[in-house]
Parts: sequence; C-alpha cells; structure tokens
Amino acid sequence: MNEKWNSLMKSMEKESLTALLITDPKHVYYLTGFACDPHERFLGLVITQHEEPALIVPSLDGDKASSTSSVKRIATHTDTDNPYDVLKQHLPHGLPLLGIEKNHMSLQRFETLDHAVQAQRYADAGPILQSMRLIKSEEELARMKEAVNLIEDVLRQCVSQVKTGMTEIEVVAELEYLMKKLGSDGPSFSTMVLAGENAALPHGIPGTRKIQEGELLLFDLGVYLNGYASDITRTFAVGEVNATCKEIYDTVLAANETAIAAVKPGVTFGSLDRTARQVITEKGYGQYFTHRLGHGLGIDVHEYPSIHSQNDDLLQSGMTFTIEPGIYVPQVAGVRIEDDVAVTETGVTVLTSYPKELTVIGV
Repeated sequence: MNEKWNSLMKSMEKESLTALLITDPKHVYYLTGFACDPHERFLGLVITQHEEPALIVPSLDGDKASSTSSVKRIATHTDTDNPYDVLKQHLPHGLPLLGIEKNHMSLQRFETLDHAVQAQRYADAGPILQSMRLIKSEEELARMKEAVNLIEDVLRQCVSQVKTGMTEIEVVAELEYLMKKLGSDGPSFSTMVLAGENAALPHGIPGTRKIQEGELLLFDLGVYLNGYASDITRTFAVGEVNATCKEIYDTVLAANETAIAAVKPGVTFGSLDRTARQVITEKGYGQYFTHRLGHGLGIDVHEYPSIHSQNDDLLQSGMTFTIEPGIYVPQVAGVRIEDDVAVTETGVTVLTSYPKELTVIGV
C-alpha cells in the first residue's frame, strides 16, 4: 500500500469513517491511476477499513480499469444495470457512517445512493482529499513540470506565427492544435487570447476581433498532461505600444516578481496577495487589480488554496499554486503575468520559465 493509501486510511480512522465512496473521476485517478470520463454513468471507488478497495466502472471501461488501476478488485455495470445494486454488494451492511464527496455528488445521486445503501449518517470526505492533495510529492511535481514545459513549447511556437490581422479565435485554434500535436491530453481550461481593449476583460472570450499593431495581446493557456495541469499567462506587445501600456506592464511584472520572492514556508497566503497588491496600488492602479493573486494547481487547474488577502493559512513545502497579478483598465489595456510555483523548504521553485520582459511580436 502506497503513501496515499496509508494517509487515507489514517484519516478514515481518525474520522471514524467505516467506508468511503469516491465518485470524482479525478480523485479516482489520483488514488488508483485509472483515468476515465464516465459521462452520466456511475463511477465509484469503495474504500473500507478492513477490506480490499473496489472500483466500480461502466462495463465499457472495464478492460482499461483492469490494466491501469492499482486497485485490482474491479466490478462493472452495463447500461441496463442498476449500478447502485452493484455498489451495495461492496459496502458493509448497516453502515454507521459513510464518507462521500459532497462537492461532487448531485442531490439526485445522493438520494439514489441513500435509498440503496441506507447508511445511518454521511460525512463529507472533501476535506480529507483536499488535505492529501495539498502537498505534492516529487513525482507529482515532476509531472506538473512536464505539463508546464509542454505549454511553454506551445506558446513559443504559436507566438512566432502571430501576425496583425489574425483574429483572436484563429490564434486560439493554432494553440489548441499545437497542444494536441505536442502530446498533451488537452487544454486544462478554455484557452484565452485577448487583444487590445479585450485584454482588459479578465475572463474575456476570444472572438473575431483582429489583432492590430500598437496594442497588447494577452495569452492565458494551459494543458493537462499525465493527469496534471499547467496554467500560464503572458502578455505581449504587437509592435510598438504607448507609454501607458508599458507602465501597466512594468507594474504587473514588478508585482509578480515581488510576490514570488515572498514565497516561503510559514508566511500566509493573504500576505502574498497583499504584497503584490501594494505594488500595484502604489503605482495608482489598485482599483484595476480586480481578482485574487492566484489559485492552487495540481490535478485540477483550480484547486485549494485560494490566494486572496483574507486567507491566513500558512504556506508549506510542497504546495503548488499560481502567482498572477493583473491590471485591467477598461477600453485601454489589460496585462496579466502568471507563473506556476512550488514552495520548497527554504523558499520557492518557479516551474514556469517563459521570459517575462515585454516582447514585441506580430510585425
């Protein structure tokens, strides 16, 4: 039994959980190595204190589960079976307490589950899994670095092809083609390419807006590779840009670098956000930094922790997250610079290495 399973068993014992039902496909992958998208079909990993775990999968995924999962007790169900009948066979009778993922399970599924297994009580297993995922192993960090390297190769190749007159969505199409061509599992979120005034929309949607000389062009993109996500943002100049754009860019870069330099075990997430925000506020752009400094990164592109000013949790070695300050001036320009970082015993390792000086492209 590996370290993850040992940690999970200790947590179950501490919380007096007789059994645990894992239904989030990402957590099934995290614990077993088996990855699938069950769509509307039932997927469940059953873990009990004193029995071998069982993995319940749709029959069409049975062979893959048998060959890739560390769990060897595999049960399948067809599209005409009731999967909860299968589930009942792998849970102890008269359960006093069953752990479930409240954040993942719909009300309809919970009602069906409760009718089938009739546990006396249910507890949320989310905090246990969040705590386990919070500290990344060396293997996990290596996978994240591979995902970062791949997305940086994608960005490097695409940027060299960008020309004025191309639309935002054309550049997105090229980026996502390269993601697949270079071997990723796919984008880790909706790829963003935003030009000029559109870059002032932190969650803008790429469209038919054409790239023009004299403006800023923002790229926010990432991939999944071997189950782990990357997430990077870089902003470029399309030809020569005005002094305001340069000032905004330099301010965001200073905030990014100042926050990264402050990363070390024992400081709070809130202090990181405040450190970056102070840099931007002192330059007069405080009202235009409209989001948190960053978010956790791992098997999800957005996971705990949330790096905002009110988070007083302490950084620990092995945590991974983004540092992504931004300034968004409506109808003028937007700049965001995002890096992926890992906390070390003495400070920080920056997983992203794509250059951050303001670079001219497209002409």
